[in-house]
Amino acid sequence: MSFYSRNELSKLGFKSIGENVLVSTKCSIYSPNEIVLGNNVRIDDFTILSGSIRIGNNVHISAFCGLYARNGIEIMDYSGLSPRSTIFSAMDDFSGEFLINPTVDNHLTNVVGGKVVMEKFTQVGAHSVVFPNVKIKEGSVTGAFSLVLKDLEGWSIYAGIPVKKIKNRSKACLNKLNNIPEV
Repeated sequence: MSFYSRNELSKLGFKSIGENVLVSTKCSIYSPNEIVLGNNVRIDDFTILSGSIRIGNNVHISAFCGLYARNGIEIMDYSGLSPRSTIFSAMDDFSGEFLINPTVDNHLTNVVGGKVVMEKFTQVGAHSVVFPNVKIKEGSVTGAFSLVLKDLEGWSIYAGIPVKKIKNRSKACLNKLNNIPEV
């Protein structure tokens, strides 16, 4: 099977694991003791999970995604990452005033960052990058190849480098929740 069994997931040492969780055996997991997985979560091949990560219910993280959560990443219910998307909650200072990379002593670098939050019903498009200290507010989505540098308004569609608001997004999908039984 390409996903860990429930027993195998338990042995990896996650902080907590909900029901109906599928994590690819080809996923790279660092500091599992800082990772919370809700119910109905699927994490596909070649994804990297590193740092303090909280994933809600009904979340899909596609193949080749990277969650670098030194300062925390939270992905709330009914949200997801499309293939090859990356979220950084910390990054080096590239101004030239400091050295760069994790092999350099901390006093020679200037790592900056902050928690990244994807609220409910959000989606990050394929090949997109989310910078530290960003909140993607409820219902917002980004198109493919987007660069998210700042908070996104709720129920909006964004795209571009850096992202720009394209238009408002319908809330009609919320009507479908009335037909979904609670887990």
